[in-house]
Amino acid sequence: MLLENIDTPAALKTLDIAELKTLAEEMRAYLLAVLSEHPGHFAPNFGTVELAIALHTVFNTPRDKIVWDIGHQAYPHKLLTGRRDAFPTLRQLDGISGFLSRDESEYDVFGAGHSSTSIAAALGIAAARDMVNAAYKVVAVIGDGGLTGGMALEGLNAAGSLGTQKSQKNLLVILNDNQMSISATVGALGHHLKAHLEATDIKDLTDLYRKGFFSFSKHFHTLTSSPNYNFLRSGVKELMNHISPEAKALASKVEAALKPGTLFEELGFRYFGPIDGNDLDALIPVLTGIRQLPGPILLHLWTEKGRGYRPAEADPVGFYSVSGPFNLKTGKTTRQKSRIPTYTEVFSQTLTQLARRDARVVGVTAAMPGGTGLDKFADAFPNRCFDLGLAEQCAVTFAAGLATEGLRPVVAIYSTFLQRGYDQVLHDVCIQNLPVIFALDRAGLVGADGPTHHGVFDLAYLRSIPNMVVMAPKDENELQHAVKTALVYQDGPIAFRYPRGAGIGVKMEEMPKAFPFGSGELVREGDDMLIVAVGNRVHPALSAAKTLEENGVSAAVINARFIKPLDTALILPLAERIGKVITVEDGVVMGGFGSAVLEALSDAGLTGVQVKRLGIPDAFVAHGDTSQLYALCGCDENGIVRAAVSLSHPGGAVSNLTYGRKPR
Repeated sequence: MLLENIDTPAALKTLDIAELKTLAEEMRAYLLAVLSEHPGHFAPNFGTVELAIALHTVFNTPRDKIVWDIGHQAYPHKLLTGRRDAFPTLRQLDGISGFLSRDESEYDVFGAGHSSTSIAAALGIAAARDMVNAAYKVVAVIGDGGLTGGMALEGLNAAGSLGTQKSQKNLLVILNDNQMSISATVGALGHHLKAHLEATDIKDLTDLYRKGFFSFSKHFHTLTSSPNYNFLRSGVKELMNHISPEAKALASKVEAALKPGTLFEELGFRYFGPIDGNDLDALIPVLTGIRQLPGPILLHLWTEKGRGYRPAEADPVGFYSVSGPFNLKTGKTTRQKSRIPTYTEVFSQTLTQLARRDARVVGVTAAMPGGTGLDKFADAFPNRCFDLGLAEQCAVTFAAGLATEGLRPVVAIYSTFLQRGYDQVLHDVCIQNLPVIFALDRAGLVGADGPTHHGVFDLAYLRSIPNMVVMAPKDENELQHAVKTALVYQDGPIAFRYPRGAGIGVKMEEMPKAFPFGSGELVREGDDMLIVAVGNRVHPALSAAKTLEENGVSAAVINARFIKPLDTALILPLAERIGKVITVEDGVVMGGFGSAVLEALSDAGLTGVQVKRLGIPDAFVAHGDTSQLYALCGCDENGIVRAAVSLSHPGGAVSNLTYGRKPR
């Protein structure tokens, strides 16, 4: 097999085009074999096999720099850059990352996990290159979904502007256009690209590039910048009235190749494409030609998500990411579906149920209707759900605008992605005290997606903003009550957060009901230790309390429920009486929930209470199974027991205790 002999991209340069095509087939087969057994991003990577091969064949990496946007589509890049044998460890503890990581490989020029960063990063790299008069090439690869993000457009704007100067000219942006982000690409820019692709015969246009059209296209861009261009254009239009139908057909194909670039040309880019990004016969000569040109240049490629695997070609959304083993022939999962609903499903069902009684409730998402469960809400209320594309800042301020007119917008967003809209939360929502609801999915440690996706900062950054209310239900049953509480609350912004995946299997009450505002609950009595837990750490705290009781330590447990406002009427008297407190959260301890409890104790003058804060330490947590990661952070059941013992018996033999279940 050819793939077995590719340890660095340099080996690609010894292969002819037929061998490169064979390599592409082998890479897809290897991706399929691994991803059918191990979770990972699927369809995006099947669409970029030829692109990765062509880039590493034409460019001299790692000297030439390739910046991949997000990283969802960079598995082929990993296979070609020395990580083939490690690929089965993908997204596992101590294995390779599912995204780009500078710590993992010199070929991963810029780390990514969130969208739309590649153009700005590549522009910065190009500027640094030019400052030292180096001569390497810089390439940014971005999808049409990523291009809808404001940061991508800002990068294009800056690159076009800097490209008119003497320096920063040599930058190539490759638009990997598959009409998808995770779900279908939305927005005017996406519609513009889609309309152009639908009006273009990609096969014929790719054939033109193969047959030397690239050379003509290169000179055409020089022509269009001439002051005589408009005069010449009028003459050509008149000439078109006197030529044969065959010539007109050819001219129409030429126009199709040149017309869509207007948008990018106006931003200062030279535009080439669109061409078939899965056709190595076209890709390699076009990239070879472009490599010789000054920039900035935008190459528009059409690729097919899931290419080479029919189930993924038919359902690119369903195969965007695979979460477990599946049958290679049918594409159907071989793992039995849990009867326990996911947190996302509980949120979606509850919101849809309550929205039937209140026409003011509307949903807002940033290109994640499926991931957040708003797709089901949109099915029920198509005119009450808004997808703003990969534009979290826009989504938050859009929701603020809705709220000014009396609507009840629910912004459903992954915790990690709300970081991108932090200023809008503060400036546009909280300063104006607008009743916007934030439903933060994937809170806490999310597992295999790693440090770019862990939702561990939200408690710290939200609780610091005036007017913001923050909740964290302990399980799926409490989540439905949190949704109800948020809709009932109308005095300002409110957020509730919940983890990824299935609930823990608790009994669901028939109807959601609002919590008493700002209230926690004492879920276990005790005299020796007080454990104040929040969100998905409450049940591990209860398990830890049981283990402690078996070892002679009586621990009380509070389910805080509200991070802000904190239920000080419940917490402070117990803390004062017991004198030893452990706080447990699935967020960062720096400024998080534990800090809120410490602040409350200090403000009340209870400085003699001993406090141990458990949560995510001041470090970026790697990828791996969530139970492993919580254990490593010391905030699982065993970690809580160890902390309690260290408070109860300072310097004692902790190892003599039984610490409950081992991490699975």
